[in-house]
Amino acid sequence: QNLCTLRGCCWSPQNDTSVPWCFFSSNHGYKVDGGLQTTPEGFQATLTRLSSPSLLGNDIDPVLLVAQYQTPNRFRFKITDPKTQRFEVPHEHVGPFDGPAASNLHYRVDV
Repeated sequence: QNLCTLRGCCWSPQNDTSVPWCFFSSNHGYKVDGGLQTTPEGFQATLTRLSSPSLLGNDIDPVLLVAQYQTPNRFRFKITDPKTQRFEVPHEHVGPFDGPAASNLHYRVDV
């Protein structure tokens, strides 16, 4: 039996150690709006907020999910506000990725 808190987090102890015990029900968060669009590097999607109570407030709606299959062992995703550009701290070792998407992936991504 699941025990859910006021903030919507549910607790359900499992025998399988690969399954998280704390999770949010499927009516929380965001949903894909309009499907996934394939890009040379991976895919992108617009996500719209579900009508569940906000966990922290000031939720951005919609958000843009950009995903890149950078190497067979590295998947990068970024969630941004498509309406407002924000400053991103530059990093000397993380440059832009200009694809193409890697093949023979050692992981699977489900959206």
